[in-house]
Amino acid sequence: MDLFQAGLVLRPLWPDVSVTAVVPRTGGQLSSIFELRAADRAVIVKVYDEKWRWKQAKEAHVYRLLAADGVAPVPTILRVEPDTSVIGRAFTVMTRLPGAPLSEAPVDDLADVYRQLGRLVAAIHTVPQPAFGYVTTHVLDPVPDNTTYMGRQFAKKLREFLELRGDPHLHDLVQSYVAAHCDLFARCRTPVLCHNDIHEGNILIEDGKITGLIDVENALAGDPWLDLAKADYYSRRAQLPALLDGYGATPDGRLRLYTVYHALELWDWFASTGQSQHLDSIAADMVALVS
Repeated sequence: MDLFQAGLVLRPLWPDVSVTAVVPRTGGQLSSIFELRAADRAVIVKVYDEKWRWKQAKEAHVYRLLAADGVAPVPTILRVEPDTSVIGRAFTVMTRLPGAPLSEAPVDDLADVYRQLGRLVAAIHTVPQPAFGYVTTHVLDPVPDNTTYMGRQFAKKLREFLELRGDPHLHDLVQSYVAAHCDLFARCRTPVLCHNDIHEGNILIEDGKITGLIDVENALAGDPWLDLAKADYYSRRAQLPALLDGYGATPDGRLRLYTVYHALELWDWFASTGQSQHLDSIAADMVALVS
Protein backbone atom coordinates (compact mmCIF):
# COMPACT_ATOMS: atom_id res chain seq x y z
CA MET A 1 0.00 0.00 0.00
CA ASP A 2 1.36 3.46 -0.91
CA LEU A 3 0.51 6.91 0.47
CA PHE A 4 -2.05 7.57 -2.27
CA GLN A 5 -3.94 4.38 -1.53
CA ALA A 6 -3.71 5.09 2.20
CA GLY A 7 -5.32 8.46 1.60
CA LEU A 8 -8.25 6.80 -0.17
CA VAL A 9 -8.64 4.39 2.73
CA LEU A 10 -8.76 7.10 5.39
CA ARG A 11 -10.49 9.95 3.53
CA PRO A 12 -14.02 9.03 4.72
CA LEU A 13 -12.76 8.88 8.32
CA TRP A 14 -10.34 11.83 8.38
CA PRO A 15 -11.12 14.01 5.33
CA ASP A 16 -8.82 16.87 6.39
CA VAL A 17 -5.79 14.83 7.51
CA SER A 18 -2.95 13.68 5.27
CA VAL A 19 -1.31 10.28 5.69
CA THR A 20 2.36 10.65 6.55
CA ALA A 21 3.51 7.04 6.74
CA VAL A 22 2.52 3.51 5.73
CA VAL A 23 4.26 0.90 7.88
CA PRO A 24 3.92 -2.84 7.13
CA ARG A 25 3.06 -4.83 10.25
CA THR A 26 3.74 -8.45 11.10
CA GLY A 27 1.19 -11.10 11.94
CA GLY A 28 -0.90 -11.52 8.79
CA GLN A 29 -0.30 -14.90 7.15
CA LEU A 30 -3.41 -14.75 4.97
CA SER A 31 -3.70 -10.99 4.49
CA SER A 32 -1.51 -7.87 4.48
CA ILE A 33 -1.51 -5.60 7.52
CA PHE A 34 -0.38 -1.97 7.62
CA GLU A 35 -0.20 0.81 10.17
CA LEU A 36 -1.25 4.15 8.70
CA ARG A 37 -0.02 7.29 10.44
CA ALA A 38 -1.51 10.74 10.00
CA ALA A 39 -0.47 13.63 12.26
CA ASP A 40 -0.85 12.31 15.83
CA ARG A 41 -3.23 9.52 14.79
CA ALA A 42 -2.67 5.93 13.73
CA VAL A 43 -4.85 3.05 12.59
CA ILE A 44 -4.39 -0.52 11.46
CA VAL A 45 -5.57 -1.57 7.99
CA LYS A 46 -6.01 -5.20 7.04
CA VAL A 47 -6.04 -5.81 3.28
CA TYR A 48 -7.57 -9.12 2.17
CA ASP A 49 -6.36 -11.33 -0.62
CA GLU A 50 -9.29 -12.30 -2.84
CA LYS A 51 -9.18 -15.91 -1.64
CA TRP A 52 -9.76 -14.80 1.96
CA ARG A 53 -12.12 -11.87 1.42
CA TRP A 54 -15.00 -13.84 2.95
CA LYS A 55 -13.20 -13.62 6.32
CA GLN A 56 -13.66 -9.85 6.42
CA ALA A 57 -17.27 -9.87 7.61
CA LYS A 58 -16.44 -12.62 10.11
CA GLU A 59 -13.64 -10.64 11.74
CA ALA A 60 -15.78 -7.52 12.08
CA HIS A 61 -18.57 -9.62 13.62
CA VAL A 62 -16.30 -11.35 16.15
CA TYR A 63 -14.47 -8.16 17.12
CA ARG A 64 -17.82 -6.53 17.82
CA LEU A 65 -18.90 -9.49 19.96
CA LEU A 66 -15.72 -9.22 22.01
CA ALA A 67 -15.92 -5.43 22.29
CA ALA A 68 -19.47 -5.58 23.67
CA ASP A 69 -19.47 -4.88 27.43
CA GLY A 70 -15.66 -4.85 27.37
CA VAL A 71 -15.33 -8.62 27.14
CA ALA A 72 -11.80 -8.36 25.72
CA PRO A 73 -9.38 -5.60 24.69
CA VAL A 74 -9.78 -5.80 20.93
CA PRO A 75 -9.57 -3.24 18.11
CA THR A 76 -12.57 -1.06 17.37
CA ILE A 77 -13.79 -1.45 13.79
CA LEU A 78 -13.78 1.93 12.01
CA ARG A 79 -14.47 0.98 8.39
CA VAL A 80 -15.31 -2.25 6.60
CA GLU A 81 -14.89 -1.90 2.83
CA PRO A 82 -15.72 -5.03 0.82
CA ASP A 83 -15.67 -3.08 -2.46
CA THR A 84 -12.39 -3.79 -4.27
CA SER A 85 -12.66 -0.70 -6.47
CA VAL A 86 -11.10 1.62 -3.88
CA ILE A 87 -7.57 0.17 -3.72
CA GLY A 88 -7.99 -3.05 -5.69
CA ARG A 89 -8.71 -5.25 -2.66
CA ALA A 90 -11.16 -5.37 0.23
CA PHE A 91 -9.93 -3.85 3.48
CA THR A 92 -10.88 -3.15 7.09
CA VAL A 93 -9.75 -0.17 9.16
CA MET A 94 -9.50 -0.57 12.94
CA THR A 95 -7.96 1.22 15.89
CA ARG A 96 -4.35 0.53 16.79
CA LEU A 97 -4.00 -1.00 20.22
CA PRO A 98 -1.02 -0.13 22.43
CA GLY A 99 1.73 -2.64 23.05
CA ALA A 100 3.76 -5.17 21.08
CA PRO A 101 3.19 -8.88 20.43
CA LEU A 102 4.17 -11.03 23.39
CA SER A 103 6.37 -13.03 21.00
CA GLU A 104 8.52 -9.91 20.47
CA ALA A 105 8.29 -8.06 23.80
CA PRO A 106 10.64 -8.54 26.78
CA VAL A 107 8.78 -9.86 29.83
CA ASP A 108 10.04 -10.08 33.41
CA ASP A 109 7.28 -12.36 34.70
CA LEU A 110 5.91 -14.62 31.95
CA ALA A 111 3.82 -16.63 34.41
CA ASP A 112 1.97 -13.47 35.45
CA VAL A 113 1.21 -12.68 31.81
CA TYR A 114 -0.24 -16.17 31.38
CA ARG A 115 -2.39 -15.69 34.49
CA GLN A 116 -3.71 -12.50 32.88
CA LEU A 117 -4.30 -14.46 29.69
CA GLY A 118 -6.25 -17.09 31.61
CA ARG A 119 -8.56 -14.41 33.00
CA LEU A 120 -8.96 -12.92 29.51
CA VAL A 121 -9.84 -16.29 27.95
CA ALA A 122 -12.35 -16.92 30.74
CA ALA A 123 -14.05 -13.62 29.88
CA ILE A 124 -14.22 -14.55 26.19
CA HIS A 125 -15.86 -17.83 27.14
CA THR A 126 -18.75 -15.97 28.77
CA VAL A 127 -20.03 -15.15 25.26
CA PRO A 128 -22.63 -17.87 24.52
CA GLN A 129 -23.23 -19.38 21.09
CA PRO A 130 -26.41 -21.03 19.75
CA ALA A 131 -24.75 -24.21 18.43
CA PHE A 132 -21.39 -25.89 17.84
CA GLY A 133 -19.54 -25.02 14.65
CA TYR A 134 -17.31 -22.61 12.78
CA VAL A 135 -18.23 -18.95 13.24
CA THR A 136 -18.62 -16.55 10.33
CA THR A 137 -21.31 -13.92 10.94
CA HIS A 138 -23.26 -16.87 12.33
CA VAL A 139 -22.50 -20.49 13.21
CA LEU A 140 -21.80 -22.28 9.93
CA ASP A 141 -23.16 -25.83 9.54
CA PRO A 142 -24.30 -25.85 13.18
CA VAL A 143 -24.72 -29.03 15.19
CA PRO A 144 -26.40 -29.32 18.61
CA ASP A 145 -23.71 -31.24 20.49
CA ASN A 146 -19.94 -31.29 20.86
CA THR A 147 -19.60 -35.01 20.16
CA THR A 148 -21.00 -34.56 16.67
CA TYR A 149 -18.94 -31.44 16.03
CA MET A 150 -15.58 -32.80 17.18
CA GLY A 151 -16.22 -36.15 15.53
CA ARG A 152 -16.76 -34.29 12.27
CA GLN A 153 -13.64 -32.19 12.77
CA PHE A 154 -11.35 -35.10 13.60
CA ALA A 155 -12.65 -37.08 10.62
CA LYS A 156 -11.97 -34.11 8.34
CA LYS A 157 -8.44 -33.51 9.63
CA LEU A 158 -7.55 -37.22 9.55
CA ARG A 159 -8.77 -37.44 5.95
CA GLU A 160 -6.65 -34.42 5.03
CA PHE A 161 -3.67 -35.99 6.82
CA LEU A 162 -3.78 -39.00 4.51
CA GLU A 163 -4.40 -36.86 1.42
CA LEU A 164 -1.29 -34.84 2.33
CA ARG A 165 0.74 -38.07 2.55
CA GLY A 166 0.88 -38.34 6.30
CA ASP A 167 2.08 -41.61 7.85
CA PRO A 168 -0.82 -44.13 7.68
CA HIS A 169 0.36 -45.76 10.91
CA LEU A 170 0.22 -42.44 12.75
CA HIS A 171 -3.21 -41.83 11.23
CA ASP A 172 -4.41 -45.11 12.70
CA LEU A 173 -2.88 -44.34 16.10
CA VAL A 174 -4.65 -40.99 16.29
CA GLN A 175 -7.91 -42.44 15.02
CA SER A 176 -7.80 -45.19 17.66
CA TYR A 177 -6.96 -42.70 20.41
CA VAL A 178 -9.91 -40.50 19.49
CA ALA A 179 -12.26 -43.49 19.34
CA ALA A 180 -11.13 -44.56 22.82
CA HIS A 181 -11.65 -41.10 24.32
CA CYS A 182 -14.57 -39.66 22.34
CA ASP A 183 -16.83 -39.90 25.41
CA LEU A 184 -14.96 -36.85 26.75
CA PHE A 185 -16.55 -34.61 24.11
CA ALA A 186 -19.92 -34.90 25.83
CA ARG A 187 -18.57 -33.13 28.92
CA CYS A 188 -19.13 -29.84 27.08
CA ARG A 189 -22.86 -29.31 26.77
CA THR A 190 -22.98 -25.59 25.99
CA PRO A 191 -20.93 -23.94 23.22
CA VAL A 192 -19.13 -20.66 23.83
CA LEU A 193 -17.20 -18.28 21.64
CA CYS A 194 -13.61 -19.52 21.22
CA HIS A 195 -10.85 -17.34 19.78
CA ASN A 196 -9.19 -20.52 18.47
CA ASP A 197 -5.80 -18.95 17.70
CA ILE A 198 -4.42 -17.73 21.01
CA HIS A 199 -0.64 -17.65 20.80
CA GLU A 200 2.05 -15.15 21.67
CA GLY A 201 1.93 -13.46 18.27
CA ASN A 202 -1.73 -12.53 18.82
CA ILE A 203 -1.36 -11.21 22.38
CA LEU A 204 -0.29 -7.57 22.77
CA ILE A 205 1.58 -6.52 25.91
CA GLU A 206 2.93 -3.30 27.40
CA ASP A 207 4.76 -2.91 30.73
CA GLY A 208 3.94 -6.49 31.65
CA LYS A 209 0.19 -6.06 31.06
CA ILE A 210 -1.94 -7.52 28.27
CA THR A 211 -3.28 -4.64 26.20
CA GLY A 212 -4.95 -6.47 23.34
CA LEU A 213 -5.95 -9.68 21.63
CA ILE A 214 -6.00 -9.72 17.84
CA ASP A 215 -6.56 -11.97 14.79
CA VAL A 216 -9.97 -13.60 15.21
CA GLU A 217 -10.00 -15.28 11.78
CA ASN A 218 -10.31 -18.78 13.28
CA ALA A 219 -13.04 -18.13 15.86
CA LEU A 220 -15.53 -20.92 16.46
CA ALA A 221 -18.34 -21.96 18.78
CA GLY A 222 -17.20 -24.87 20.88
CA ASP A 223 -15.73 -26.33 24.05
CA PRO A 224 -13.67 -23.87 26.16
CA TRP A 225 -10.99 -26.54 26.57
CA LEU A 226 -10.43 -26.47 22.82
CA ASP A 227 -9.24 -22.86 23.23
CA LEU A 228 -7.11 -23.59 26.28
CA ALA A 229 -5.41 -26.55 24.61
CA LYS A 230 -4.48 -24.43 21.59
CA ALA A 231 -3.13 -21.62 23.77
CA ASP A 232 -0.90 -24.18 25.45
CA TYR A 233 0.23 -26.07 22.34
CA TYR A 234 0.76 -23.11 20.00
CA SER A 235 2.94 -21.14 22.46
CA ARG A 236 6.13 -23.05 23.17
CA ARG A 237 6.82 -20.82 26.20
CA ALA A 238 3.31 -21.36 27.52
CA GLN A 239 2.95 -21.47 31.29
CA LEU A 240 0.06 -23.93 31.56
CA PRO A 241 -0.29 -23.90 35.38
CA ALA A 242 -0.41 -20.09 35.36
CA LEU A 243 -2.86 -20.04 32.44
CA LEU A 244 -5.22 -22.43 34.24
CA ASP A 245 -4.78 -20.57 37.53
CA GLY A 246 -5.92 -17.37 35.87
CA TYR A 247 -8.72 -19.17 34.07
CA GLY A 248 -9.87 -20.90 37.25
CA ALA A 249 -10.07 -24.49 36.02
CA THR A 250 -8.58 -27.91 36.64
CA PRO A 251 -7.88 -29.90 33.45
CA ASP A 252 -9.44 -33.23 32.61
CA GLY A 253 -8.71 -35.60 29.74
CA ARG A 254 -10.02 -33.13 27.19
CA LEU A 255 -6.83 -31.09 27.39
CA ARG A 256 -4.75 -33.90 25.89
CA LEU A 257 -7.48 -34.91 23.44
CA TYR A 258 -7.78 -31.38 22.08
CA THR A 259 -4.01 -31.00 21.96
CA VAL A 260 -3.96 -34.03 19.66
CA TYR A 261 -6.51 -32.25 17.48
CA HIS A 262 -4.46 -29.04 17.29
CA ALA A 263 -1.28 -30.93 16.47
CA LEU A 264 -3.10 -32.78 13.68
CA GLU A 265 -4.60 -29.56 12.37
CA LEU A 266 -1.22 -27.81 12.46
CA TRP A 267 0.48 -30.71 10.64
CA ASP A 268 -2.17 -30.50 7.92
CA TRP A 269 -1.73 -26.73 7.64
CA PHE A 270 2.04 -26.87 7.27
CA ALA A 271 1.84 -29.77 4.82
CA SER A 272 -0.74 -27.96 2.68
CA THR A 273 1.43 -24.82 2.53
CA GLY A 274 4.67 -26.68 1.76
CA GLN A 275 6.36 -25.91 5.10
CA SER A 276 7.70 -29.43 5.50
CA GLN A 277 10.44 -28.46 7.97
CA HIS A 278 7.89 -28.56 10.81
CA LEU A 279 6.20 -31.87 10.02
CA ASP A 280 8.50 -34.32 11.77
CA SER A 281 8.42 -32.51 15.11
CA ILE A 282 4.62 -32.21 15.04
CA ALA A 283 4.31 -35.88 14.12
CA ALA A 284 6.54 -36.71 17.09
CA ASP A 285 4.23 -34.63 19.30
CA MET A 286 1.24 -36.65 18.10
CA VAL A 287 3.00 -39.94 18.76
CA ALA A 288 3.83 -38.83 22.31
CA LEU A 289 0.32 -37.59 22.96
CA VAL A 290 -1.49 -40.74 21.85
CA SER A 291 0.99 -43.23 23.32
